[in-house]
Amino acid sequence: MAKERTLGIIKPDAVGRNLSGEILKRIEASGLRISALKLIRLSHEQAERFYEIHKARPFYGSLCAYMSSGPITVVLLEGDDAISRWRELMGATDPLKASPGTIRKDLGVDVEKNAVHGSDAPATAAAEIPFFFSAVEIHDADFK
Repeated sequence: MAKERTLGIIKPDAVGRNLSGEILKRIEASGLRISALKLIRLSHEQAERFYEIHKARPFYGSLCAYMSSGPITVVLLEGDDAISRWRELMGATDPLKASPGTIRKDLGVDVEKNAVHGSDAPATAAAEIPFFFSAVEIHDADFK
């Protein structure tokens, strides 16, 4: 198994419903390590930059509006195969299609308000992590 880092975002609807603690509890119970954590609010322009990869998709405008509509909790996770483990813990994008016990099945509302975001690959994680965290904000004493 390879040690990896990945980004997680607790989306505005989940933060607004006071679910950050529940989600962080599930992350820690899964064995993933939290190396950085903060509560922020994206501007619309920041959301557009972060989700630029989806610019041509029909949901881009509503996604950017939604992600800048309230505070989000951003978290840097690390551990063996962290990307796939976090994605498994999140569940399918559509809460109706997600497996029982996953965050999205248990806490998601719909495809957009599905409680959490996660990097989908090492290259994506490598681009997403520095969007939110500087090197000084990351506790990496055990990361090798």
